[in-house]
Amino acid sequence: MSRHQSYPLFNLEQANVPDDLCPVATDISPMLPGDWRSQRPVVDRDKCVKCAVCWLYCPVQCVEEHAAWFDFNLNTCKGCGICATECPQRAITMIGEAQ
Repeated sequence: MSRHQSYPLFNLEQANVPDDLCPVATDISPMLPGDWRSQRPVVDRDKCVKCAVCWLYCPVQCVEEHAAWFDFNLNTCKGCGICATECPQRAITMIGEAQ
Protein backbone atom coordinates (compact mmCIF):
# COMPACT_ATOMS: atom_id res chain seq x y z
CA MET A 1 0.00 0.00 0.00
CA SER A 2 1.29 3.40 -0.94
CA ARG A 3 1.57 6.07 1.72
CA HIS A 4 0.78 8.73 -0.90
CA GLN A 5 -2.77 9.64 -1.81
CA SER A 6 -4.27 11.68 -4.58
CA TYR A 7 -6.14 14.78 -3.51
CA PRO A 8 -8.41 16.51 -6.04
CA LEU A 9 -7.99 20.25 -6.18
CA PHE A 10 -11.74 20.80 -6.47
CA ASN A 11 -14.96 18.80 -6.61
CA LEU A 12 -15.04 17.43 -10.17
CA GLU A 13 -18.76 16.68 -10.09
CA GLN A 14 -19.69 20.23 -9.11
CA ALA A 15 -17.32 21.63 -11.73
CA ASN A 16 -19.01 19.56 -14.49
CA VAL A 17 -15.66 18.10 -15.57
CA PRO A 18 -16.07 15.03 -17.83
CA ASP A 19 -15.06 11.84 -16.05
CA ASP A 20 -13.21 10.43 -19.08
CA LEU A 21 -10.33 12.92 -18.96
CA CYS A 22 -6.85 11.70 -18.14
CA PRO A 23 -5.80 12.81 -14.62
CA VAL A 24 -2.80 15.11 -14.64
CA ALA A 25 -0.39 15.27 -11.68
CA THR A 26 -2.72 13.44 -9.35
CA ASP A 27 -0.46 10.45 -8.64
CA ILE A 28 3.11 10.64 -7.42
CA SER A 29 5.43 8.90 -9.87
CA PRO A 30 8.29 6.78 -8.51
CA MET A 31 10.29 7.55 -11.67
CA LEU A 32 13.49 9.53 -11.19
CA PRO A 33 15.14 11.72 -13.86
CA GLY A 34 17.90 9.14 -14.16
CA ASP A 35 15.32 6.63 -15.38
CA TRP A 36 14.59 8.57 -18.59
CA ARG A 37 17.89 10.38 -19.22
CA SER A 38 19.45 9.87 -22.68
CA GLN A 39 22.92 11.24 -21.84
CA ARG A 40 24.99 11.33 -18.68
CA PRO A 41 27.93 13.47 -17.59
CA VAL A 42 31.38 11.96 -17.10
CA VAL A 43 34.15 13.89 -15.32
CA ASP A 44 37.76 13.74 -16.49
CA ARG A 45 39.43 13.75 -13.08
CA ASP A 46 42.74 14.94 -14.52
CA LYS A 47 41.13 18.11 -15.93
CA CYS A 48 38.76 18.92 -13.03
CA VAL A 49 40.15 21.76 -10.88
CA LYS A 50 37.13 21.73 -8.55
CA CYS A 51 36.02 25.23 -9.49
CA ALA A 52 32.35 24.36 -8.71
CA VAL A 53 30.93 25.97 -11.86
CA CYS A 54 29.07 22.71 -12.61
CA TRP A 55 27.64 22.75 -9.10
CA LEU A 56 26.46 26.35 -9.50
CA TYR A 57 24.73 25.79 -12.84
CA CYS A 58 23.16 22.35 -12.24
CA PRO A 59 19.36 22.85 -12.23
CA VAL A 60 18.70 19.74 -10.13
CA GLN A 61 21.74 20.00 -7.82
CA CYS A 62 22.99 16.48 -8.54
CA VAL A 63 26.68 17.47 -8.34
CA GLU A 64 28.51 15.75 -5.46
CA GLU A 65 31.83 16.88 -4.01
CA HIS A 66 34.71 14.44 -3.60
CA ALA A 67 38.22 15.04 -2.30
CA ALA A 68 39.78 16.21 -5.58
CA TRP A 69 36.89 16.49 -8.08
CA PHE A 70 33.14 16.76 -8.48
CA ASP A 71 30.96 13.89 -9.60
CA PHE A 72 27.25 13.42 -10.29
CA ASN A 73 24.39 11.61 -8.60
CA LEU A 74 23.06 9.75 -11.63
CA ASN A 75 19.75 8.97 -9.89
CA THR A 76 18.73 12.61 -10.04
CA CYS A 77 20.75 13.87 -13.04
CA LYS A 78 18.43 14.56 -15.97
CA GLY A 79 21.20 14.70 -18.56
CA CYS A 80 20.64 18.29 -19.67
CA GLY A 81 24.35 18.92 -20.33
CA ILE A 82 24.47 22.37 -18.74
CA CYS A 83 27.39 21.27 -16.57
CA ALA A 84 29.42 20.20 -19.62
CA THR A 85 28.61 23.41 -21.47
CA GLU A 86 29.57 25.67 -18.55
CA CYS A 87 32.71 23.82 -17.38
CA PRO A 88 35.63 26.21 -18.07
CA GLN A 89 38.15 23.34 -18.03
CA ARG A 90 36.08 21.15 -20.39
CA ALA A 91 36.43 18.38 -17.80
CA ILE A 92 32.85 17.15 -18.29
CA THR A 93 31.65 15.29 -21.35
CA MET A 94 28.17 13.97 -22.07
CA ILE A 95 27.99 10.36 -23.22
CA GLY A 96 24.96 8.44 -24.43
CA GLU A 97 23.25 6.05 -22.07
CA ALA A 98 23.52 2.35 -22.91
CA GLN A 99 20.18 1.11 -24.19
